[in-house]
Amino acid sequence: MTSTPIADLWPARPGGADARPEAAYRLLQAAVESFAERGFHATTTRDIATAAGMSPAALYIHYPSKAALLAEISRTGHAATLALVRAAAGGAGDAAARMRRLVEDFTVWHARGRTVGRVVNYELHALPEDDYAVVAALRLDIEREVTALIEEGVTGGLFVVQEVRTAARAVTSLGIDVSRWYTDRSSETPEELGRRYGELVLRMLGARL
Repeated sequence: MTSTPIADLWPARPGGADARPEAAYRLLQAAVESFAERGFHATTTRDIATAAGMSPAALYIHYPSKAALLAEISRTGHAATLALVRAAAGGAGDAAARMRRLVEDFTVWHARGRTVGRVVNYELHALPEDDYAVVAALRLDIEREVTALIEEGVTGGLFVVQEVRTAARAVTSLGIDVSRWYTDRSSETPEELGRRYGELVLRMLGARL
């Protein structure tokens, strides 16, 4: 599972702007790959430490538990997704053009970052209550951005949608699910898939193409 854009989420490599120790960076990467492969509950701190080339005791220098690792992965992954969505929704063009761009970028992110995507979207149930609340708020912000863009398109006569909130959830669900099934053997590149999903969503929203 080498597709995860860890460096994009945590710029912690030596010389980067983040002051995070290199060891912590390695633990984050190992945790993402271990959680995606085994699931949170089946992964042990020893699994993570070993994958990071460290002793189990060394993990606790940087993180108090594997739940703390999951919480940081989930928060950072969702924050990155929200930033992507906001950039596309607030860009140039009419609502249809921005929706196409949003879906394309969202899809590409979940294809290229599928390992992170699997963890942040399918291990939510394992988050401690307080951390879940933080992530749930980020997910709601993402949904609100998409909902607002659909509402703008409906108001402007570009979209024909009866249930805007349901449509917004359908839009995000399409992209999120890519992280579940996409692999290096998939017949389409992330960009090709993004373009096809962009057109599919516009048709779903009743836009004229």
